[in-house]
Amino acid sequence: MAQNNTIGEIPEVAELDARGQLIRIPPELDVPLTPRVKQIIDTAEFRRLARISQLGLVSLVYPAAHHSRFEHSLGVYRMALMYLKRLSYDERFAAAVTRHDAEVFLVAALVHDLGHWPFCHPIEDIQLPGVPEHELFANSFLLEGEIADTLRDDWNIQPREVVALLSEKPRDRAAHILHGMLSGPIDIDKMDYLSRDSLHAGVPYGQNFDQQRLIGSLCLNQAGNGLAITNKGKTAAEMMVFARYVMFSEVYWHHAVRAATAQLQRAFYTLHGELDLDALFRLGEHEMIDALLAAAGNGPASDLLRGLFGPTRQLYKRAIECSIFQNRELYEQLARRPYPWLAACSEQLAELISHRVARRVAPHEVLFDAPPVQLEVEFNVDVYFPSEDCYRTLGEISPVVRTLARKQFDDYVKRVRVYVHPQLLDDLTDLGELAELLTETVRRMD
Repeated sequence: MAQNNTIGEIPEVAELDARGQLIRIPPELDVPLTPRVKQIIDTAEFRRLARISQLGLVSLVYPAAHHSRFEHSLGVYRMALMYLKRLSYDERFAAAVTRHDAEVFLVAALVHDLGHWPFCHPIEDIQLPGVPEHELFANSFLLEGEIADTLRDDWNIQPREVVALLSEKPRDRAAHILHGMLSGPIDIDKMDYLSRDSLHAGVPYGQNFDQQRLIGSLCLNQAGNGLAITNKGKTAAEMMVFARYVMFSEVYWHHAVRAATAQLQRAFYTLHGELDLDALFRLGEHEMIDALLAAAGNGPASDLLRGLFGPTRQLYKRAIECSIFQNRELYEQLARRPYPWLAACSEQLAELISHRVARRVAPHEVLFDAPPVQLEVEFNVDVYFPSEDCYRTLGEISPVVRTLARKQFDDYVKRVRVYVHPQLLDDLTDLGELAELLTETVRRMD
């Protein structure tokens, strides 16, 4: 199959093989740079991503996981180049996606995390008034300023085109295809973060799928408006599904990581009405931590934050855990509840515990962590069988995907947990009694 020279002649795609100016990122990957790419990554808005860690609180449990969103963004951009290079050989892709479309996609890949602020996902998950979606927050960096000027002058791209691809509903066939490459079952974001997060966390789980095989199998689906894979990529896709499952189970939703998450969320929930969120979300990670500590003063949020960012790590301890197969009734009563309801419920439980232990238990000494309202994206993709000239879904032909890629994915990797201050755990010797108090708390709340 002949390559689409129009896409192949994009300077950044051509640089994959030309190996001119490069930047090296782990694990020994060369990312090609062109002058117009350097213009973007050297801006203050993009350099800010170097001061925001990719995994935030995960480093409290996996101490080497300090890689930045700057590094990840370069990895996603490199992945975008590899996707375009492969798909330039697909006749239907070449007919649908113009060179200009492909260049908009490259910029979108490079700047896809521009709207992230420190600890963005835990803060977004609690869905508080005044907290924007990070995709929309990026608009202020993209629609005006140095990046906007670079897009117009060096790329011949209107900033609004990048915004549309990143955060608006696709309006035509090309946009559908490219949007799926940015955010879909086998998108360039997952392809990078699973392996990169795994590498830096020091665990093997996210690296155990064959990226090259998967990229080499890319094609379009039967409708011609989204990504699919040929049957040669089936096993690699199955392994990617499993890698995602294990990374959520062992890293992103590790019980100690979630203890830290619960502390940060409760502190932010306590403080957010006093904060200038627009200014706060433009800061780097260390500056944002300083701002939160300053706002907390000597109040209860200070105790929570100093346990995370102070000189001595003090994470809350797991007192109760519920899942779809463990205390199922409690799990279903608490999972995907609005955060203000969970906070009120935890305060009610703290009051009941106070009566049992005969001393005052402060409301912030008991924290709930539960699967958020927003579900993870369902993982499924079409598989093309050339010998039969037909498509089947990956879930249809793979028991691994059929089991792990359903919406219930959340139920198996995301638990409901009650965390308590370490000093309180010693008083709660009868955890069966605590479960009874939790049941009574939920009954009162409802």
